[in-house]
Amino acid sequence: MIQKGFFGEFGGRFVPEILVHPLEELEEAYNFFAKDENFQRELNYYLKNYAGRPSPLYFAERLSKKMNLKVYLKREDLNHTGSHKINNTLGQVLLAKKMGKTRIIAETGAGQHGVATATACALLGLECHIYMGAVDVERQKLNVFRMQILGAEVIPVKTGSQTLKDAINEAMRDWVSNVDTTHYVIGSVVGPHPYPKMVRDFQSVIGKEAKQQIFEAEGRLPDCVLACVGGGSNAMGIFHAFVPDKEVLLVGVEAGGLGLETSKNAASIGRGKKGILHGSLSYILQDEFGQIEETHSVAAGLDYPGVGPEHSFLFASGRARYVNVTDQEALDAFCELSRLEGIIPALESAHAIAYLNKLRKELPQDSIVLVCLSGRGDKDVEQVMRYLKEESR
Repeated sequence: MIQKGFFGEFGGRFVPEILVHPLEELEEAYNFFAKDENFQRELNYYLKNYAGRPSPLYFAERLSKKMNLKVYLKREDLNHTGSHKINNTLGQVLLAKKMGKTRIIAETGAGQHGVATATACALLGLECHIYMGAVDVERQKLNVFRMQILGAEVIPVKTGSQTLKDAINEAMRDWVSNVDTTHYVIGSVVGPHPYPKMVRDFQSVIGKEAKQQIFEAEGRLPDCVLACVGGGSNAMGIFHAFVPDKEVLLVGVEAGGLGLETSKNAASIGRGKKGILHGSLSYILQDEFGQIEETHSVAAGLDYPGVGPEHSFLFASGRARYVNVTDQEALDAFCELSRLEGIIPALESAHAIAYLNKLRKELPQDSIVLVCLSGRGDKDVEQVMRYLKEESR
């Protein structure tokens, strides 16, 4: 980071005046509690005894044999609530409680962040409201019901493309109107400063654990670290510990949807341009007039027209590579990992698994590849069933 709130030229705080004070208040509180031993002790207690950390590092033997690589999966799908999202929501909701906030709002795409936020609010006794695009409400019905069981109000958003971008817009509007009582739990490494740094820090436990675990298993660093990227929280969480290790290839896999030659994708780095979305400068999908484009991905959690500013910095600096796979490749990987390893991945995570088929053609045999398996696929089973039925007709 060259200057406060920026990663190189990316990031910043581009917000209406009414949000400047709450963001400064949040930054001050986060900087204080990040160094507070009691806060860290309480958070680590919940991460270990409630969320189930450390998550295992699993050697995927049959997948490795097929790929001619040594593939290790960082099993964030085994966390309580079924994804990496709980790492961030426990941190932010605990922070909000220390700040005296009584009301939590959040947005969600695949529902994983919404479920994790509702869970943390139930645990810590805070009121919870989740904004979710109407399209995502329909394709993630199971997670909607889980949030409601946990005591959260799920608010369908019927503007725009009715997906994650629009849910964030509505959550921002709510926050502007209720800043005194409300904390907005952003679910990814996006948004105005200090959110990208704060969410990355809460998620960095993934990479810290994985680095220690791969040393214990192999006695050396991996050759490659691989993760899916929408906003990019699981990827920044596992990348962060390895950024100083220049010999480790970092690869982020974006949602190629129906292909980059079409407008039906969500590859913000692969096809986007620099611009401002939701309070920070990054690569975003926009038309010639700067209007945000509608996106498409089979994975609701990747269906977003922007990417975290630190990812843009890693791309622009050449430290990380960003690629994409199509919906069909992700669906094939969803089925392949299920059949080879008995692990049903989230469709988001399946994008990272899918890229192994391309990576194996460039890496030497038995190269060590560490994949962040960011979530489990129970939420996606009904959707995949519909796709497979349509394919068979």
